[in-house]
Amino acid sequence: MGLEDLRQIMSGIQTYQDSNLLVGYEHSDDAGVYQLSEEIALVESVDFITPIVDDPYVYGQIAAANALSDIFAMGAVAKTAMNLLMWDQTHISKEMIGEILRGGAQKLKEAKVTLLGGHSVGDLEQKYGLSVSGVVHPKKVWKNHSAKIGDVLVLCKALGTGIVSTALKNNHIAYSPNLEAIKSMTQLNLKASLCAREFEIHACTDITGFGLVGHLLEMCSSDKSAKIFFDDVPLFDGLSNLINAGQIPNGSKENFAYLSNFVENHLQEKDAIALFDTQTSGGLLFALPKDQAPKLVQSLRFLGYEKSAIIGEMIALGEKKIILDYFSPPTITPPPSTQSS
Repeated sequence: MGLEDLRQIMSGIQTYQDSNLLVGYEHSDDAGVYQLSEEIALVESVDFITPIVDDPYVYGQIAAANALSDIFAMGAVAKTAMNLLMWDQTHISKEMIGEILRGGAQKLKEAKVTLLGGHSVGDLEQKYGLSVSGVVHPKKVWKNHSAKIGDVLVLCKALGTGIVSTALKNNHIAYSPNLEAIKSMTQLNLKASLCAREFEIHACTDITGFGLVGHLLEMCSSDKSAKIFFDDVPLFDGLSNLINAGQIPNGSKENFAYLSNFVENHLQEKDAIALFDTQTSGGLLFALPKDQAPKLVQSLRFLGYEKSAIIGEMIALGEKKIILDYFSPPTITPPPSTQSS
């Protein structure tokens, strides 16, 4: 389903809302937020994916990390979860399902999230994910569209999971749980979210199916554009070789075809496609004041998000919502790389 399809469908449907609703679906935020008291708001989201790797345990880990990320992107603490399992019983054994659920449970344990139960149905295509609930202070919710002109953009994970996953499916590269992209997809965004709460975060989202450009477009409200500097964007090692070999998923091509209408593109297509690549369990993208961004990057790298980087800035509205260029100006040059520990 395209970026605008669901919004157009929902626009003709009347839904009940009351004054306690803080964040709905109008701006395509990562989760909904409902105020319960002066100090507590409920944050809810749901997400599931088809198998992205053949290893059922790792697939379960990735699916859970991907679902939990929506809560972290709101600045919230995840508390409970429900399994969502669509079981292709013709091709997926009970033992494999057990490994998928074990992988998901491991990530819930890591995030200190209580599993309450779940729901399963038979399906012709295997899917797994979570419905997740969390809490946040009503005045400390991060939204995806509240960035300010002059903010810089910090991304905490490298891009390219869609391209790498396609290369794996096509046997263009060999699978290993130690592949950089696999380790990135299984890495929770929990520590990144906790770390960023010590900074003045104006907006946040996580990069998933619509790619960096698609989710960045949601950050650009009516009076803002975003400028991205390709040379500063973290990519997985060897990604350009996979792009040159044609290992590009259809979803990334569709993102490029649709989203290009909103983009002033100064990049070669072989470079630009990485910024449109459909991601699974991608990194959090933060918008915050320029003077705070280098410290945030250093803190994220220390916590294990080794490719965290300042990748662009929010500017006054131009002819296009997104501007893609190669070089960043000296005023937002990211800090030197530091080793994590």
